[in-house]
Amino acid sequence: MDSPRSSSAGDKPIIWTVSVSRLSALFRDITVEYDHLASIEPLHIGFDEAATHIRERLATEHCDVVIAAGSNAAWLKSRVSVPVVAARASGFDVLQALTRARKLAGNAPGAIGVVSYGALLPELADFAAGFGLDLVQRSYVTQEDARAAVDELKALGVAVIVGAGSVTDLAEEAGLRAVFLYSAASIRQAFDDALELARLTRLEVDRSRGRGRTGSTPPDRQRLRRGLNDLRGDSPAMQQLRQTVVLYARSPSTVLIEGETGSGKELVAQAIHRESPRRDANRPFVAVNCGAIAESLLESELFGHEDGAFTGARRGGHAGLFEAANGGTLFLDEIGEMPLSLQTRLLRVLEEREVMRVGGTRPVPIDVRVISATHCDLEARVRDGRFRADLFYRLAVLRLALPPLRARVQDIAPLLEWSLKGALAALDARPHPNLLAELKACTPLLTGYAWPGNVRELRNLTERLALFLAAEPLQALTPGFMLSVAPELARGAAPVDAAAGPTRESAAAVLARFGGQRDLAADHLGISRTTLWRRLKAEG
Repeated sequence: MDSPRSSSAGDKPIIWTVSVSRLSALFRDITVEYDHLASIEPLHIGFDEAATHIRERLATEHCDVVIAAGSNAAWLKSRVSVPVVAARASGFDVLQALTRARKLAGNAPGAIGVVSYGALLPELADFAAGFGLDLVQRSYVTQEDARAAVDELKALGVAVIVGAGSVTDLAEEAGLRAVFLYSAASIRQAFDDALELARLTRLEVDRSRGRGRTGSTPPDRQRLRRGLNDLRGDSPAMQQLRQTVVLYARSPSTVLIEGETGSGKELVAQAIHRESPRRDANRPFVAVNCGAIAESLLESELFGHEDGAFTGARRGGHAGLFEAANGGTLFLDEIGEMPLSLQTRLLRVLEEREVMRVGGTRPVPIDVRVISATHCDLEARVRDGRFRADLFYRLAVLRLALPPLRARVQDIAPLLEWSLKGALAALDARPHPNLLAELKACTPLLTGYAWPGNVRELRNLTERLALFLAAEPLQALTPGFMLSVAPELARGAAPVDAAAGPTRESAAAVLARFGGQRDLAADHLGISRTTLWRRLKAEG
């Protein structure tokens, strides 16, 4: 795989950075490191002004990627046609910022305030409780929200506010001390992501125009980093799963992967691709979440569209994901969320092995293996008339049911050890020398829990544990400490019969448990906000 930091001098990608306040200075400092890799132009504007400026310039100029952060990035993503990479603060950034804030507060009375974009950070509440930190959180979407959050925290007597650039500016305007959240490492990661995205986008354009370079690697193949060795676990269920993956990889037939949320369906799909003949010649693996894209856009994303096919259509047309995956594998995640109106089109593509772009008249032949995945009971949806029976049987030539984590309890402790070591390494912290013995003492607690979020939930727990252990390296990983960090383990729900098939908690119940915060509820369920909305509507 090519490094994202390699680029030909004569064909540099064009990147625009959009920032206001102190983020501009951090962008400027990092830009120097990337000048030889890309043509980078800073835009010191934001929100509507930035969106208007970018749209006007794109009419006559070219830009590969825009880099922004926080609310600015979210604002631009839905208002400009060029890809937007959002710089994100890491858990280590948050930890460093809180450390600086505590020092800055000194002995001054009042709590530390954290104002985050989009949603609260639930892990921070556990962190604050565990270390006796007086901390108050607020979230915002618009600048008005951010100003209101700062004013409210000031009224509560908060001493220092941690947040993004616009938040820290508002805090200082209000006479409060402020700590900027982003680190140089996070901004460098955004630049690396932008370079990679620019390269992949150019390869896709070359492919759609028939100008692909000989021997070049198709776009989404570059994102395929998982294989058979990543299906970890020595339980009989996992040994059988790996054998089935190798067997199914030999066939060109469609595969339907069934499993609960967080059980690793995309990981299995990537492993099938990696073990198949389609990995040869760097053939692409393209993934799309059918529940995360609005119905009005999903058709264009899958099948592509011609120039002028609809209002807002990309100039010059757009090759869909089926064309991008030609010669390789297309992974359709959450296939059960696909609207009925598109199921007919998908069935025709599978049967005819050709795709017709939206607004087009010429079919494009394709050679794509389709792997789909679902966490719901598709057969029940067929009976209810919500999923086409003919499409179900076309997608399910080969079927693969993933075991939930509670059905392979002997894998839990080794998985947690492996994941915890990786999470600690990401925070530049070392695991305890007696970590294995400590985990052995925690095994009854871990195996008594039902793990409704499966491996994804376990991985989230290890990131939370790593944050605490990195902050207090002498803390032993005891059952009591683990319960203080993850009180949900105390519920010790009895294991569910794996033969009963995938189960699903009510979306309304999850939303109520998270106080109506849709971002947190969607993350817990492992679905997008769009899919959550659909579920709530169906349950209502």
